[in-house]
Amino acid sequence: MPRTALVLGGNRGIGLAVARHLAARGDRVAVSHRTGEPPEQLFGVHCDVTDADAVNAACTRVKEELGPVEVLVFNAGITRDRPLAAMSADDFTAPLQTNLVGAFHGIRPVLRGMMRAKWGRIVLMSSTVALSGAVGQTNYAASKAGLIGLARSLALEVAGHGITVNVVAPGYTDTDMVAAMPDAQRENLLSTVPMRRMATSDEIASAVGYLTGEDAGYVTGTVLRVDGGLGMGH
Repeated sequence: MPRTALVLGGNRGIGLAVARHLAARGDRVAVSHRTGEPPEQLFGVHCDVTDADAVNAACTRVKEELGPVEVLVFNAGITRDRPLAAMSADDFTAPLQTNLVGAFHGIRPVLRGMMRAKWGRIVLMSSTVALSGAVGQTNYAASKAGLIGLARSLALEVAGHGITVNVVAPGYTDTDMVAAMPDAQRENLLSTVPMRRMATSDEIASAVGYLTGEDAGYVTGTVLRVDGGLGMGH
C-alpha cells in the first residue's frame, strides 16, 4: 500500500538513497533540503530542521500536496569534529541542535496525525559512533546516542497507536564525504571493519525500507546496526 513519506535531510547521500528506495516501492515521497535544489522526481520542501516553524511549514506543505505523513525518516545531521579540550560551546551544541533537537521538530508536526490514523513508521538515523564513541566526536556521538533514547521512549508512548519508532545505526558508508578522504585514512578505517569494506547508501536504505514497511509492524524500539560488524557487542 503506497504511503506518504517525508525524509528530512533527503537531498543527498544516505537520505537521497532512502528517498529513492521508498519512491521505488510506490510511496509518495517528499525530501527536505536546507541548501541547493531538491532531487529530480522527488517533491522537495525547503527547511532548516533547527527551525521549528520552518519544519511545521514544510510538513503542512507535504500534507497539502501528498497527504498526511505516514512515514517519517529523520536523516538530517552535521558534524563539528575536534577534541573536547578544543571544543567551543557552539561546537558542542550545534550538532545537538541539528541531529537531536531537529528530530523533535520533525516528529511533532506529524505524530498526532499518525496517532489518529492508528498507523505510522518513524525511523531516526543514528550511527555506530553512538554506541562505541569516537575520538573528536563527543558532540556528534552525544547527539546520535540521544536519538536512541528519544526513539525508545517515544516507542513506548505510541506503541498502542499502531506506530513504530526505530533507529538505524550505519557504520562507515561510501558517501562523497568519505570518498574525499586520503587513501591512507580510508584504509585505516576499513581495517577496523570485520567485513573490510564500507556500506553502500543503498544498503542503508534497504534497512530503512524494511523498518518503514508493512512487514515490520511488530518491530519497535530497536537499533538496527548496518556496519559490517563494526559495532558488534554494543
